[in-house]
Amino acid sequence: MDVQNLYKSVRKRRWLSFAVIWSRYLIGFAFIPSGMTKLLGNRFTSLPVSDPVGYFFEAMYRTGWYWNFLGGAQLTAALLLMTQRFASAGNLIFFPLSLNIFLITWSVGFKGTVYITGLMLMASLGLLLWDYPKWRSMLATDNSISTWDMENWPTYNRHWIITGMILFVEGVGMALTGHYAPGRIVSLLFLALMALTFLVSVILFRFRKA
Repeated sequence: MDVQNLYKSVRKRRWLSFAVIWSRYLIGFAFIPSGMTKLLGNRFTSLPVSDPVGYFFEAMYRTGWYWNFLGGAQLTAALLLMTQRFASAGNLIFFPLSLNIFLITWSVGFKGTVYITGLMLMASLGLLLWDYPKWRSMLATDNSISTWDMENWPTYNRHWIITGMILFVEGVGMALTGHYAPGRIVSLLFLALMALTFLVSVILFRFRKA
């Protein structure tokens, strides 16, 4: 089976499209808390500078505007991923960021966190493979022309776009409560809202063929 036929056999599976859509939500959401922390100019960890991890993040924090820039880049990647409409662009931002974070957590010995960042990196790589037709021309020789018949594969629609925007707003709200309104009740409220959003989306996917 050639690459084109293999790709088509994968893309026509509806449950895989569903998994990709929610993978975009999940890895996008993972960037919101850390992105907001940096964008607001707050420290990422309370570890002392005597610890290699604490020393590294303290140095990054003291760069000032670069720390804010990293947070803005993370939030931008998260937003684009969760829109679904611009998810491919979001993943192009997310992949180098996640690769950088994985290498950092690995090199400074950030214990179990390296496994989490490794899974995020693998998920981003999987999304790159999912979007293979969009960037495969980059691998072709100069002045080459190739065609690839596209089919009506299951993908995102307005329902998933709205769901992503709701989840992004809820994620930002939850991140802000950790900085300006610390409280377990508020955090639990946002978690309940996100769980409700997930439940409603799954029900619509199941019964309305979203």
